[in-house]
Amino acid sequence: MHAITIEKPGGPEALVWAEAPDPVAGDGEVIVEVAASAVNRADVLQRQGFYNPPPGASPHPGLECSGRISAIGPGVSGWSVGDEVCALLSGGGYAQRVAVPAGQLLPVPAGVDLVTAAALPEVVSTVWSNVFMVAGLRPGETLLVHGGSSGIGTMAIQLAKAVGARVAVTAGGKEKLARCAELGADILIDYREQDFVEELRAATDGAGADVILDIMGAKYLTRNVDALAVNGRLAIIGLQGGVKAELNLAALLAKRAAITATTLRARPLEEKAAIVAAVREHVWPLVATGRIHPVVHATYPMSEASEAHRVMESSTHVGKLLLTT
Repeated sequence: MHAITIEKPGGPEALVWAEAPDPVAGDGEVIVEVAASAVNRADVLQRQGFYNPPPGASPHPGLECSGRISAIGPGVSGWSVGDEVCALLSGGGYAQRVAVPAGQLLPVPAGVDLVTAAALPEVVSTVWSNVFMVAGLRPGETLLVHGGSSGIGTMAIQLAKAVGARVAVTAGGKEKLARCAELGADILIDYREQDFVEELRAATDGAGADVILDIMGAKYLTRNVDALAVNGRLAIIGLQGGVKAELNLAALLAKRAAITATTLRARPLEEKAAIVAAVREHVWPLVATGRIHPVVHATYPMSEASEAHRVMESSTHVGKLLLTT
């Protein structure tokens, strides 16, 4: 098969479409003939040499894909060759074929075409597991999403609104904020010109956010705690603003607040399977009825993954960037 290979870490030009060994379905796995994959920040970090795949995972980037099952390994039930699926991956999505644990497969939801389905697994699993399974966002509460126009952000807005929450977002510029508003965001904060803590407090009568979904890490840690409501929950899923910060624990205690930090890629198979099952139960019906939809900025041939990475790093996009085989 062909796959995107990374001979040595570097810029987007390090992504090379080349021949690679075909995957083999192990126990509990299927082979998916890939129709499309999607670009995630983790792929950029892997290309740069900062985020290696977990042991046993494919060396190729790509944390999600869509396609058709072409082979089934031992111990797999409930799936058949030819089924159209999308999947959460530990790697390998930037390829013509990939081995997938059966617990990480999802049927392509009604109303979504096969290619577009590649935009769903990673963002939906990330948002559902962090905002709902861990942070427990409830109807009537306020969610603050940093990076509201990203793939994660556009999905978080829609899911939070679908369950009856109020949504605040940060994004850079009026155009991106307008797109967030179209998706249902109630409080729009331009991080380039406004202080998100002040704006959030003003919009919530001083209460703050019940849940914050954060991609920045260290840079925003102290201010995120300031922005939390009493009994608030801060869910950190990214480190774009650094890895080390000092925190006044008294501020956390005063708010009876909680901080969690998670990654999805390296979780055990059973944890990923539980998340995927929850997504299928709770989110797929919302997609099928059109209340939730993937937001796709652009689609590129997989052989041009380097260009898609350049767009990702420029942060000029809204939603997901897809790669097709």
